[in-house]
Amino acid sequence: MKAPSYPTYKDSGIEWLGLIPAHWARKPLKHVAKFVNGLAFSTDEWGSEGTPIIRIGNLNRGEDFNFTTREVPEEYHAYEGDLLFGWSGNRGTSFGPFLWWREGRHFVNQHIFKVADYIVDRNWLYWTLRAATNYVEQLAHGIIGMVHITRSELGAIPVPDIPPVEQQAIADFLDRETAKIDALVGKKERLIELLQEKRTALITHTVTKGLPAAAAAQAGLDPDVPMKDSGIEWLGQIPAHWETLRLRRAVGSIEQGWSPVAEDRTAEDDEWGVIKLSAIQDGRFVQHEHKALPVGVEARPQLEIRIGDILLTRGNTPQLVGDVCLVKQTRRRLMLSDLVYRLLADPLAEKRYLVYWLLSRAGRIQIEADARGSSLSMVKLSQGHIRDWHVAMPPLPEQKAIADFLDRETAKIDALITKIREAIERLKEYRTALISAAVTGKIDVRGEVALAGAERS
Repeated sequence: MKAPSYPTYKDSGIEWLGLIPAHWARKPLKHVAKFVNGLAFSTDEWGSEGTPIIRIGNLNRGEDFNFTTREVPEEYHAYEGDLLFGWSGNRGTSFGPFLWWREGRHFVNQHIFKVADYIVDRNWLYWTLRAATNYVEQLAHGIIGMVHITRSELGAIPVPDIPPVEQQAIADFLDRETAKIDALVGKKERLIELLQEKRTALITHTVTKGLPAAAAAQAGLDPDVPMKDSGIEWLGQIPAHWETLRLRRAVGSIEQGWSPVAEDRTAEDDEWGVIKLSAIQDGRFVQHEHKALPVGVEARPQLEIRIGDILLTRGNTPQLVGDVCLVKQTRRRLMLSDLVYRLLADPLAEKRYLVYWLLSRAGRIQIEADARGSSLSMVKLSQGHIRDWHVAMPPLPEQKAIADFLDRETAKIDALITKIREAIERLKEYRTALISAAVTGKIDVRGEVALAGAERS
């Protein structure tokens, strides 16, 4: 049931608030709470023992903490439930308000405000800051992704001044309704994970055991072939007429790209761009994931991405390194970047088959075993390791039949995943709109909260 509106409204005179209930007032944030900037800890104060330091990356539940044995004043301490505000971060992720989620004492790092001495309901203030974040981002300074706002600018932003009972009602309503939305989003995200696992299992079984009987018969292949031991422990049995080769026999050469300093924007049609690692996503090439080459920096046309290229990330996190794709469509003037290899397939190897092999668990076992790095955030793959990877190779006609089959079947799974992601996006948009409507008084939730309380009792 749609929540009712208030009886009468007035113009707040504030862009992000718009019309507000007639009995509401407004006041600047600095009259509602104190914003305490975190401390700047030097690198020689970081360690593996002591008190964990809350950095921007920890606001979204990142567990990679630095620790310090330094003691700091209590105003810089944070505990579970404390309200924090990332004032220098990425739009839509680390910029804005957060309720701290971890038990125990923590220290607040620079680029984060601890919201203290507030004279309003804490949860209402959190939801109000969340509703105002888009407006705050418009006032923020910085480049396209990373932005920041000063304490005085944040403190000057007007927020509703409303009775405590309404603050409580709005907070309770949003706590309850967003929890329902978040639970539904979580279920859909889990469904995507299951579909992705199904996709990987399908690819793995097909490139190691061959086509299902019906698909093999349809392709004119023997649907009941004998199996043999591959001689590789983690691979097990493969069809008797397949070979196991080193990848060097299926790949003619490997080229590495170049990464000049690029601008934080996509290239215009007549400009050169350098692909980002995010251009390679689980078998897909995403051509808009690139950065423009600055004016005056000479391009290297020999590194231009071409249709039919096999691209493999040589450096990334352990979970993403070795991601691979076949370029089926691309704009002109996109260059290979330093952290990406171009694999040139031998004419006797089907490119699509090689990509599916590297996307399979058989491929990932080798990728993860050979990734090297000094930190958990970045590992790399050498050309020597890549050339030594094993690949199970059927005859070329069967490689093409397998690739055709996987193209069809993975497309069905991908289409379903796309629909679920679109549904998740609509839920998130509804969540944002609901928060804004409740905080700015476009809906009257006082009766909704009373009804929910009665139902619980």
